[in-house]
Amino acid sequence: MLFVEPRFFLFFAVVFGLVWILRNNLWRKRVLTLASYVFYGAWDWRFLGLILLITVISYLVGAAASRYPAGDRTRKLALTAGIVASLALLGVFKYFNFFADSFVDFAGMMGFSAGSVTLNLVLPVGISFYTFQAISYMVDVHRGDIGARRSFLDVAFYIAFFPQLVAGPIVRASEFIPQMDTARKWADVSVRACLTLFLIGFIKKACISDNIAQYVDVIFADPSSFAASQVVAGVLLYGIQIYCDFSGYSDMAIACAGLLGYKFPANFDSPYLSANIQDFWRRWHISLSSWLRDYLYIPLGGNRRGNGRRDVNLMTTMVLGGLWHGASFNFVIWGFLHGIALIVQRFWHQLVARRVPAMGLLGGFIGGAVTFYWVNLAWIFFRAADLGEALSISQTYLTWSSAGQNVLPIAVWPLLACVGLAHWLSHRFGAQEMIERLAPNRFAVTYGAIVAIAIAFVPLGYRPFIYFQF
Repeated sequence: MLFVEPRFFLFFAVVFGLVWILRNNLWRKRVLTLASYVFYGAWDWRFLGLILLITVISYLVGAAASRYPAGDRTRKLALTAGIVASLALLGVFKYFNFFADSFVDFAGMMGFSAGSVTLNLVLPVGISFYTFQAISYMVDVHRGDIGARRSFLDVAFYIAFFPQLVAGPIVRASEFIPQMDTARKWADVSVRACLTLFLIGFIKKACISDNIAQYVDVIFADPSSFAASQVVAGVLLYGIQIYCDFSGYSDMAIACAGLLGYKFPANFDSPYLSANIQDFWRRWHISLSSWLRDYLYIPLGGNRRGNGRRDVNLMTTMVLGGLWHGASFNFVIWGFLHGIALIVQRFWHQLVARRVPAMGLLGGFIGGAVTFYWVNLAWIFFRAADLGEALSISQTYLTWSSAGQNVLPIAVWPLLACVGLAHWLSHRFGAQEMIERLAPNRFAVTYGAIVAIAIAFVPLGYRPFIYFQF
């Protein structure tokens, strides 16, 4: 059930009506939890048992934390067992075949023969996201950031809440669960902000990402047949596609939650306008990058044990972050490229940037251009079907050389320029805030006009959100 489908609008209208008709907070949570399971079951009802199992594990770990004092060995063992069990479920469904095949290949390189063992498993939609949310609950309770919930319903509601269930943002337990304790008030809902944000997300996904996808698919299907400039254009188009696709989902998820009275943190902040790679990760998939920082990088030691250990921790975090996205060496390389960039950027800042006079606007432009170039190089490994294809496209991207002669429609480059300009203007002048501040009548007319124009650009058929595969 996609956010851009008519059936989702019908589903949300029913849920929205029921929630605000009900006055009792307990019944609201029951309705929203049931609706969330219906939403997830619409993808594949067989995986309802999996999300329920992870919820049970999280609830039991929380119960153990409430029973035993901080520092108690049993409490620590319960947390460890809960995290291991949750990651084991994620590993079986997402990584078993990858590691099994990798072991066979490694054994062959060492001169040994090993039989291949694979499992014919379907990857559950959103398993990476709700597993991380479950871990957030267990760790936050263990640390004392929030109290363990006595009600199993509260834990189930937190993990399964449908707006963010299958593609984020990853909402931490300490941010969301306290909102459950009191009935949400309609007077506190910023209706205009939510409607505007949903429309922006819809345009990003349905009007930009889905229309660009056809050109990206053509390039990545047979890159060797295209001229170098066209391959580069295809890579840049994919950068736009994945940003509009994923940030569009996040916008719509935040808006839907907001209309139901719950606040989610922002997940994107114009990342392609970043001045450096560190700034990029403060703006891209903010909920994941901050999750990795607080639940992985800092527990590994962060930067507390010298620069060498800091760089190892940073690289470990980024590589595991890449592997979180998918069971492929392409994702590992994607994480490695970002890790390298972060390490180089810190080295530059420590040894060079401090000794060179500030270059002002020019320095920011050069830093932003280099960052954008590197981020799109890494996207090649994110999108390519296999490592060989990724390396071939990377060579063309880096050298601007290709034996191919095919070209994309001439409108591709103006399209890139227009989308880039719109990205900058929206950030610079706050397009969302400008629409929200309109007088009621003007807001209604403007909103209706934008909807009418947007519908004209929606392609036939629906493409799944890219992050559903993660």
